[in-house]
Amino acid sequence: MRITPPQHADSSLDPMATAQSYAPDIVDAGNAFSYSIYQHSKLSLRVFEAARIATAAINGCLLCKDFRTARDINQLGIEGGISMNGDAPDEAFYIAILDDNLSTLELPENLAVRYARMMGGDPKALAVDEAFWQEFKAVFSDAEVTDMTYCIAAWMGMGRAIHVLGLDVACITPASADQATC
Repeated sequence: MRITPPQHADSSLDPMATAQSYAPDIVDAGNAFSYSIYQHSKLSLRVFEAARIATAAINGCLLCKDFRTARDINQLGIEGGISMNGDAPDEAFYIAILDDNLSTLELPENLAVRYARMMGGDPKALAVDEAFWQEFKAVFSDAEVTDMTYCIAAWMGMGRAIHVLGLDVACITPASADQATC
């Protein structure tokens, strides 16, 4: 971790508690925004996860890359929400995105990955890429575009904060619990 757990608490067992001890109102607000997208997004789970894992790869966040919404959403204290919006992707889906093998994805998932990558890598170019917007808007409604944009914004912000502070190297999801140091 890049920040030291406070001496008065056993937050060494919970990296997010460490961050919260230094900036509780800000961390709480970030968590509320992040949780909100898992509770209220109307995207299909596969499109949601395509954009999310692409964002995780951009951010370099280990926790985010290991997180699987359908499997891990209960860790957030959320029941239902996005996990109910269609079939869960299999592990090959995540590997394909992380390995840049988008040919195996359906068009909406492919577009979600491309959108997340452009939003995370060159948002100024994305804003004026009329050819992309034409293709994107042929598949997604304005409500879906807005939903996806705010989801990606939450993942970008929280994932980057978690990664930069080194909070992603301690408590990992169940799939890699044997690697956890907390």
